[in-house]
Amino acid sequence: MQYSLGPILYFWPKAQVEQFYDKAAQCEAQIIYLGETVCSKRRQLKMVDYIAIAKALADKGKEVILSTMTLLEAPSELAQVRKYCENGEFLVEANDMAAVNYLRKLKVPFVAGPALNIYNHKTLDVLLKQGMKRWCMPVELSKDKLSEILSKCDAIGINDRFEVEVFSYGHLPLAYSARCFTARSENLAKDDCELCCLNYPRGRVASSQEGQTLFVLNGIQTMSGYRYNLINDLKTMEGLVDIVRISPEAGSTFEVLTNFVHANSISLSADETNGYWHQIAGLTPIGANQTRRRRTGKCSRDNPVCRWRA
Repeated sequence: MQYSLGPILYFWPKAQVEQFYDKAAQCEAQIIYLGETVCSKRRQLKMVDYIAIAKALADKGKEVILSTMTLLEAPSELAQVRKYCENGEFLVEANDMAAVNYLRKLKVPFVAGPALNIYNHKTLDVLLKQGMKRWCMPVELSKDKLSEILSKCDAIGINDRFEVEVFSYGHLPLAYSARCFTARSENLAKDDCELCCLNYPRGRVASSQEGQTLFVLNGIQTMSGYRYNLINDLKTMEGLVDIVRISPEAGSTFEVLTNFVHANSISLSADETNGYWHQIAGLTPIGANQTRRRRTGKCSRDNPVCRWRA
């Protein structure tokens, strides 16, 4: 299997992003994704900056993919997606069907990102005919469901015509909204957010009144409260998965990548889970020496469930 670094989902200062990719050029991941996928207001790096980083990484032997926005809300964002699709040099990860349509018209291959939410072999067959060369499966998909889909792909003769990538580490992107939850938590309007996401390089945690982490808020993106970690499930991916994706986080990404590459099994920490891969509730882990705080309160109108925590 190969290893990839997914696009940075959080809002980091330009210098921090450049420093990260300087280190990525020397890391053990063969594939690196670049680009802003969450919010078009995050403009510390422009397309010209990402192209320059992409060329530097390619010179170091990395396969570079440009990732597009997931939720398009304005004509300017659609125009930006089109520019990425027309870059003429690097493969593109399509995270919205508008990107797929552009890439299909250009007759260039592409990666079908996890935000496309492809759950069946018939859709994969359609996208394959439109130019798909790699599928990053939806983050909630289980191993058993993946195996079932690939078996059906094999039955129609397409199983060996695309690569399979699995989001294997990081907070899972679960939903996108026209509203900005991070700005709202700061009592700011979305259109006057003061780029407050810069204050939360790991996202902003939303906890229950009992102290359980429920979600991580990342601008318009809602992420899983617990970090997904499939490091102990690498053996179960053999024969199914071609690429293991690590989602970058501030501070620990390259240590995590090394552990994955060398299959260093660990006991998951209290804020980690692997439940979706095993087709069980996302907060429930499989494996030894793992504990969870249980919720003791009940949700009601008189007992609001969430509070903000920086």
